[in-house]
Amino acid sequence: MERTLILAAGVLVSLSASVPAHAAPCTVAKQECTEWITLGGGPGRSLIYRTYALDGKNEKITRAMIMVHGAGRDADNYFRTAVAAAFLAGALEDTIVISPRFASNGGGCQDKLAANEISWPCNGDSWRSGGAADKDGKLTSYDFADAILRRVARKAAFPNLKAIVVSGHSAGGQFANRYEMANQVHDTLGVPITYIVANPSSYAYLDPTRPAAGANGATEFRAFGDGRTCTSYDNWPYGLRGRTGYASRLTDDQLKKQLAARPTTYLVGELDTLPLAGFDSSCPAMAQGANRNLRGQAWGKYVNEKLGAHHTTMVVPLCGHNARCMFTSDSVLALLFPKP
Repeated sequence: MERTLILAAGVLVSLSASVPAHAAPCTVAKQECTEWITLGGGPGRSLIYRTYALDGKNEKITRAMIMVHGAGRDADNYFRTAVAAAFLAGALEDTIVISPRFASNGGGCQDKLAANEISWPCNGDSWRSGGAADKDGKLTSYDFADAILRRVARKAAFPNLKAIVVSGHSAGGQFANRYEMANQVHDTLGVPITYIVANPSSYAYLDPTRPAAGANGATEFRAFGDGRTCTSYDNWPYGLRGRTGYASRLTDDQLKKQLAARPTTYLVGELDTLPLAGFDSSCPAMAQGANRNLRGQAWGKYVNEKLGAHHTTMVVPLCGHNARCMFTSDSVLALLFPKP
Protein backbone atom coordinates (compact mmCIF):
# COMPACT_ATOMS: atom_id res chain seq x y z
CA MET A 1 0.00 0.00 0.00
CA GLU A 2 2.81 2.39 0.96
CA ARG A 3 4.61 1.57 -2.33
CA THR A 4 1.43 2.36 -4.28
CA LEU A 5 1.12 5.76 -2.60
CA ILE A 6 4.75 6.59 -3.35
CA LEU A 7 4.30 5.64 -6.97
CA ALA A 8 1.12 7.65 -7.18
CA ALA A 9 2.86 10.64 -5.71
CA GLY A 10 5.64 10.24 -8.25
CA VAL A 11 3.10 10.19 -11.06
CA LEU A 12 1.49 13.36 -9.70
CA VAL A 13 4.85 15.12 -9.52
CA SER A 14 5.65 14.05 -13.05
CA LEU A 15 2.30 15.24 -14.33
CA SER A 16 2.54 18.62 -12.61
CA ALA A 17 6.03 19.12 -14.00
CA SER A 18 4.70 18.59 -17.52
CA VAL A 19 1.96 21.23 -17.17
CA PRO A 20 3.07 24.45 -18.93
CA ALA A 21 3.68 27.49 -16.75
CA HIS A 22 0.88 29.41 -18.49
CA ALA A 23 -1.79 26.77 -17.76
CA ALA A 24 -3.46 29.04 -15.19
CA PRO A 25 -3.42 32.81 -14.86
CA CYS A 26 -1.33 34.39 -12.11
CA THR A 27 -3.80 36.64 -10.31
CA VAL A 28 -2.19 37.85 -7.08
CA ALA A 29 -0.48 41.23 -6.83
CA LYS A 30 2.71 39.67 -5.47
CA GLN A 31 6.20 38.99 -6.73
CA GLU A 32 5.26 35.71 -8.41
CA CYS A 33 3.05 37.65 -10.85
CA THR A 34 5.71 40.18 -11.80
CA GLU A 35 8.28 40.42 -14.56
CA TRP A 36 11.02 42.88 -15.51
CA ILE A 37 11.23 44.69 -18.83
CA THR A 38 14.81 45.67 -19.67
CA LEU A 39 15.00 48.94 -21.59
CA GLY A 40 17.55 50.68 -23.76
CA GLY A 41 19.86 47.69 -23.83
CA GLY A 42 19.98 47.52 -20.03
CA PRO A 43 20.77 47.43 -17.24
CA GLY A 44 17.84 49.77 -16.59
CA ARG A 45 14.54 47.95 -16.14
CA SER A 46 10.93 48.51 -15.11
CA LEU A 47 8.41 46.20 -13.47
CA ILE A 48 5.12 44.84 -14.72
CA TYR A 49 2.44 42.75 -13.06
CA ARG A 50 1.02 40.18 -15.49
CA THR A 51 -1.30 37.19 -15.50
CA TYR A 52 0.90 35.18 -17.90
CA ALA A 53 4.61 35.19 -18.61
CA LEU A 54 5.72 37.10 -21.69
CA ASP A 55 8.21 34.42 -22.71
CA GLY A 56 7.31 31.02 -24.10
CA LYS A 57 4.45 30.10 -26.38
CA ASN A 58 0.87 30.51 -25.19
CA GLU A 59 -1.74 29.70 -27.82
CA LYS A 60 -4.71 30.36 -25.52
CA ILE A 61 -4.21 34.13 -25.43
CA THR A 62 -6.40 36.04 -27.90
CA ARG A 63 -6.28 39.51 -26.33
CA ALA A 64 -4.10 41.71 -24.13
CA MET A 65 -5.37 44.34 -21.72
CA ILE A 66 -2.89 46.86 -20.32
CA MET A 67 -3.99 49.05 -17.42
CA VAL A 68 -1.94 52.06 -16.32
CA HIS A 69 -2.13 53.17 -12.70
CA GLY A 70 -2.89 56.62 -11.30
CA ALA A 71 -0.67 59.20 -9.60
CA GLY A 72 -0.08 56.88 -6.64
CA ARG A 73 1.94 54.58 -8.93
CA ASP A 74 0.14 51.65 -7.29
CA ALA A 75 0.47 49.11 -10.08
CA ASP A 76 -0.35 46.28 -7.67
CA ASN A 77 -3.75 47.80 -6.86
CA TYR A 78 -4.52 48.44 -10.52
CA PHE A 79 -3.49 44.89 -11.35
CA ARG A 80 -6.09 43.65 -8.86
CA THR A 81 -8.71 45.87 -10.50
CA ALA A 82 -7.78 44.62 -13.97
CA VAL A 83 -7.87 41.00 -12.83
CA ALA A 84 -11.28 41.57 -11.21
CA ALA A 85 -12.56 43.03 -14.49
CA ALA A 86 -11.19 40.08 -16.46
CA PHE A 87 -12.87 37.67 -14.05
CA LEU A 88 -16.23 39.43 -14.38
CA ALA A 89 -15.90 39.36 -18.17
CA GLY A 90 -15.04 35.65 -18.16
CA ALA A 91 -11.77 36.56 -19.86
CA LEU A 92 -9.05 35.39 -17.48
CA GLU A 93 -8.18 32.28 -19.49
CA ASP A 94 -7.68 33.94 -22.88
CA THR A 95 -6.43 37.42 -21.88
CA ILE A 96 -3.02 38.53 -20.69
CA VAL A 97 -3.58 41.34 -18.20
CA ILE A 98 -0.64 43.69 -17.60
CA SER A 99 -0.18 46.59 -15.19
CA PRO A 100 3.16 48.42 -15.56
CA ARG A 101 4.78 50.28 -12.68
CA PHE A 102 6.12 53.76 -13.40
CA ALA A 103 8.16 54.01 -10.22
CA SER A 104 9.62 57.35 -9.15
CA ASN A 105 12.06 58.35 -6.46
CA GLY A 106 12.64 62.08 -6.56
CA GLY A 107 10.77 65.32 -7.09
CA GLY A 108 8.38 64.52 -4.25
CA CYS A 109 7.88 60.83 -5.01
CA GLN A 110 9.36 58.31 -2.59
CA ASP A 111 9.05 54.89 -4.24
CA LYS A 112 11.55 52.26 -3.12
CA LEU A 113 13.45 51.12 -6.21
CA ALA A 114 14.94 47.69 -6.85
CA ALA A 115 18.42 47.26 -8.30
CA ASN A 116 18.61 48.92 -11.75
CA GLU A 117 14.93 49.91 -11.59
CA ILE A 118 14.35 53.06 -13.63
CA SER A 119 13.07 56.15 -11.83
CA TRP A 120 10.54 57.97 -13.99
CA PRO A 121 9.97 61.70 -13.42
CA CYS A 122 7.43 62.47 -10.72
CA ASN A 123 6.39 66.01 -11.62
CA GLY A 124 6.47 68.41 -14.57
CA ASP A 125 6.79 66.56 -17.87
CA SER A 126 6.28 63.34 -15.98
CA TRP A 127 5.83 59.67 -16.75
CA ARG A 128 2.16 60.32 -17.55
CA SER A 129 3.07 62.46 -20.58
CA GLY A 130 6.06 60.56 -21.96
CA GLY A 131 8.74 62.30 -19.92
CA ALA A 132 12.35 61.11 -19.94
CA ALA A 133 13.79 58.90 -17.21
CA ASP A 134 15.57 60.78 -14.44
CA LYS A 135 19.01 59.41 -15.31
CA ASP A 136 18.64 58.93 -19.06
CA GLY A 137 17.28 61.77 -21.15
CA LYS A 138 16.83 59.52 -24.18
CA LEU A 139 14.59 56.90 -22.56
CA THR A 140 10.96 57.87 -21.87
CA SER A 141 7.97 56.33 -20.15
CA TYR A 142 6.32 55.85 -23.55
CA ASP A 143 9.35 53.83 -24.67
CA PHE A 144 8.53 51.52 -21.77
CA ALA A 145 4.96 51.17 -23.08
CA ASP A 146 6.29 50.55 -26.59
CA ALA A 147 8.50 47.76 -25.25
CA ILE A 148 5.54 46.08 -23.53
CA LEU A 149 3.43 46.20 -26.69
CA ARG A 150 6.23 44.78 -28.82
CA ARG A 151 6.71 41.90 -26.38
CA VAL A 152 3.00 41.13 -26.28
CA ALA A 153 2.62 41.25 -30.08
CA ARG A 154 5.33 38.66 -30.77
CA LYS A 155 3.83 35.72 -32.64
CA ALA A 156 6.38 33.41 -31.06
CA ALA A 157 4.78 34.09 -27.66
CA PHE A 158 1.10 34.70 -28.44
CA PRO A 159 0.39 33.42 -31.97
CA ASN A 160 -3.40 33.84 -31.64
CA LEU A 161 -3.43 37.39 -30.26
CA LYS A 162 -6.19 39.37 -32.00
CA ALA A 163 -6.60 42.56 -29.95
CA ILE A 164 -4.70 44.86 -27.59
CA VAL A 165 -6.38 47.38 -25.28
CA VAL A 166 -4.36 50.17 -23.64
CA SER A 167 -6.28 51.69 -20.74
CA GLY A 168 -5.62 54.03 -17.85
CA HIS A 169 -7.45 55.85 -15.07
CA SER A 170 -6.85 59.34 -13.65
CA ALA A 171 -3.11 60.00 -14.17
CA GLY A 172 -3.15 56.73 -16.12
CA GLY A 173 -5.93 58.24 -18.22
CA GLN A 174 -3.62 61.16 -18.98
CA PHE A 175 -0.97 58.62 -19.97
CA ALA A 176 -3.39 56.83 -22.31
CA ASN A 177 -4.60 60.11 -23.87
CA ARG A 178 -1.12 61.35 -24.78
CA TYR A 179 0.25 57.91 -25.61
CA GLU A 180 -2.62 57.26 -28.02
CA MET A 181 -1.76 60.34 -30.07
CA ALA A 182 2.04 60.05 -29.82
CA ASN A 183 3.09 56.42 -29.97
CA GLN A 184 4.91 55.15 -33.03
CA VAL A 185 4.14 51.43 -32.70
CA HIS A 186 0.39 51.48 -33.33
CA ASP A 187 0.63 50.57 -37.00
CA THR A 188 3.68 48.31 -36.75
CA LEU A 189 2.61 45.40 -34.56
CA GLY A 190 0.17 43.54 -36.79
CA VAL A 191 -2.41 43.49 -33.97
CA PRO A 192 -5.23 46.09 -33.65
CA ILE A 193 -4.91 48.43 -30.66
CA THR A 194 -7.73 50.34 -29.00
CA TYR A 195 -7.44 52.93 -26.22
CA ILE A 196 -9.58 53.46 -23.12
CA VAL A 197 -9.07 56.84 -21.41
CA ALA A 198 -10.79 57.11 -18.03
CA ASN A 199 -11.27 60.18 -15.81
CA PRO A 200 -8.05 62.14 -16.43
CA SER A 201 -7.71 65.62 -14.97
CA SER A 202 -6.58 67.02 -18.32
CA TYR A 203 -6.12 66.31 -22.02
CA ALA A 204 -3.61 67.48 -24.62
CA TYR A 205 -5.50 69.93 -26.86
CA LEU A 206 -4.22 70.24 -30.42
CA ASP A 207 -5.07 73.89 -31.05
CA PRO A 208 -5.51 77.03 -28.89
CA THR A 209 -9.31 76.69 -28.57
CA ARG A 210 -10.94 75.56 -25.35
CA PRO A 211 -14.50 74.62 -24.34
CA ALA A 212 -16.94 77.42 -23.54
CA ALA A 213 -20.67 77.63 -22.90
CA GLY A 214 -22.59 78.52 -26.04
CA ALA A 215 -26.23 79.05 -26.86
CA ASN A 216 -28.63 76.99 -24.74
CA GLY A 217 -25.69 75.80 -22.65
CA ALA A 218 -24.16 73.73 -25.44
CA THR A 219 -20.38 73.38 -25.44
CA GLU A 220 -18.56 75.38 -28.09
CA PHE A 221 -14.86 75.74 -28.80
CA ARG A 222 -13.43 79.22 -28.92
CA ALA A 223 -10.07 80.91 -28.66
CA PHE A 224 -9.16 80.87 -24.97
CA GLY A 225 -10.08 84.24 -23.52
CA ASP A 226 -7.66 84.37 -20.58
CA GLY A 227 -4.39 83.67 -22.34
CA ARG A 228 -2.73 86.81 -20.93
CA THR A 229 -2.97 85.67 -17.32
CA CYS A 230 -2.96 81.91 -17.91
CA THR A 231 0.03 81.93 -20.22
CA SER A 232 0.71 78.19 -19.91
CA TYR A 233 -2.76 77.02 -20.98
CA ASP A 234 -1.48 75.72 -24.33
CA ASN A 235 1.84 74.33 -23.10
CA TRP A 236 2.50 70.60 -23.10
CA PRO A 237 0.96 68.48 -21.66
CA TYR A 238 -2.21 70.66 -21.79
CA GLY A 239 -1.52 71.67 -25.39
CA LEU A 240 1.16 71.03 -27.98
CA ARG A 241 3.40 74.02 -27.37
CA GLY A 242 6.87 73.34 -25.95
CA ARG A 243 6.68 69.55 -26.07
CA THR A 244 9.52 67.54 -24.57
CA GLY A 245 10.10 63.81 -24.17
CA TYR A 246 8.60 61.20 -26.49
CA ALA A 247 5.92 63.48 -27.97
CA SER A 248 8.54 65.94 -29.23
CA ARG A 249 9.65 63.35 -31.81
CA LEU A 250 6.57 64.06 -33.93
CA THR A 251 5.17 67.18 -35.59
CA ASP A 252 1.87 68.80 -34.64
CA ASP A 253 0.27 67.45 -37.82
CA GLN A 254 1.43 63.91 -37.11
CA LEU A 255 -0.05 64.04 -33.63
CA LYS A 256 -3.36 65.35 -34.97
CA LYS A 257 -3.60 62.65 -37.63
CA GLN A 258 -2.73 59.87 -35.23
CA LEU A 259 -5.15 61.06 -32.57
CA ALA A 260 -8.06 61.27 -35.02
CA ALA A 261 -7.34 57.93 -36.69
CA ARG A 262 -6.89 55.68 -33.67
CA PRO A 263 -9.91 53.97 -32.06
CA THR A 264 -10.50 55.46 -28.62
CA THR A 265 -13.20 55.53 -25.98
CA TYR A 266 -13.33 58.17 -23.23
CA LEU A 267 -14.86 56.99 -19.97
CA VAL A 268 -16.36 59.70 -17.76
CA GLY A 269 -17.61 58.95 -14.27
CA GLU A 270 -21.13 60.29 -13.85
CA LEU A 271 -20.24 61.42 -10.32
CA ASP A 272 -16.65 62.52 -10.98
CA THR A 273 -17.52 66.16 -10.35
CA LEU A 274 -15.57 66.94 -7.15
CA PRO A 275 -12.01 68.32 -6.79
CA LEU A 276 -10.69 65.15 -5.12
CA ALA A 277 -7.95 62.56 -5.60
CA GLY A 278 -5.22 64.69 -7.11
CA PHE A 279 -7.60 66.90 -9.09
CA ASP A 280 -5.66 69.37 -11.26
CA SER A 281 -6.92 72.86 -10.43
CA SER A 282 -4.14 74.73 -12.22
CA CYS A 283 -5.18 77.42 -14.69
CA PRO A 284 -4.33 75.37 -17.83
CA ALA A 285 -6.42 72.48 -16.49
CA MET A 286 -9.33 74.72 -15.44
CA ALA A 287 -9.33 76.12 -18.99
CA GLN A 288 -10.58 72.66 -20.05
CA GLY A 289 -13.58 72.62 -17.69
CA ALA A 290 -14.62 72.92 -14.07
CA ASN A 291 -14.35 69.21 -13.23
CA ARG A 292 -13.26 65.89 -14.73
CA ASN A 293 -16.76 65.00 -15.90
CA LEU A 294 -17.16 68.22 -17.91
CA ARG A 295 -13.60 68.04 -19.22
CA GLY A 296 -14.08 64.50 -20.50
CA GLN A 297 -17.34 65.21 -22.28
CA ALA A 298 -15.94 68.40 -23.82
CA TRP A 299 -12.82 66.61 -25.03
CA GLY A 300 -14.84 63.84 -26.68
CA LYS A 301 -16.87 66.45 -28.54
CA TYR A 302 -13.72 68.38 -29.48
CA VAL A 303 -11.90 65.47 -31.17
CA ASN A 304 -14.96 64.50 -33.18
CA GLU A 305 -16.11 67.98 -34.22
CA LYS A 306 -12.77 69.69 -34.75
CA LEU A 307 -10.50 66.83 -35.79
CA GLY A 308 -12.96 64.59 -37.63
CA ALA A 309 -12.40 61.64 -35.32
CA HIS A 310 -15.00 58.97 -34.63
CA HIS A 311 -14.24 58.44 -30.95
CA THR A 312 -16.79 57.42 -28.33
CA THR A 313 -17.52 59.10 -25.01
CA MET A 314 -19.27 56.97 -22.40
CA VAL A 315 -20.63 58.33 -19.12
CA VAL A 316 -20.37 55.47 -16.62
CA PRO A 317 -23.41 55.54 -14.29
CA LEU A 318 -22.97 55.97 -10.53
CA CYS A 319 -19.16 56.11 -10.66
CA GLY A 320 -17.04 58.90 -9.23
CA HIS A 321 -13.25 59.03 -9.36
CA ASN A 322 -12.88 55.33 -8.74
CA ALA A 323 -11.06 52.92 -11.05
CA ARG A 324 -12.66 49.80 -9.59
CA CYS A 325 -16.14 51.20 -10.23
CA MET A 326 -15.28 52.37 -13.73
CA PHE A 327 -13.53 49.28 -15.02
CA THR A 328 -15.89 46.68 -13.55
CA SER A 329 -19.06 48.31 -14.87
CA ASP A 330 -21.01 46.08 -17.24
CA SER A 331 -20.95 48.72 -19.96
CA VAL A 332 -17.15 48.90 -19.85
CA LEU A 333 -16.25 45.20 -19.71
CA ALA A 334 -17.03 44.64 -23.40
CA LEU A 335 -14.66 47.48 -24.29
CA LEU A 336 -11.82 46.13 -22.17
CA PHE A 337 -12.25 42.57 -23.41
CA PRO A 338 -13.48 42.73 -27.01
CA LYS A 339 -14.58 39.54 -28.71
CA PRO A 340 -11.77 38.21 -30.93
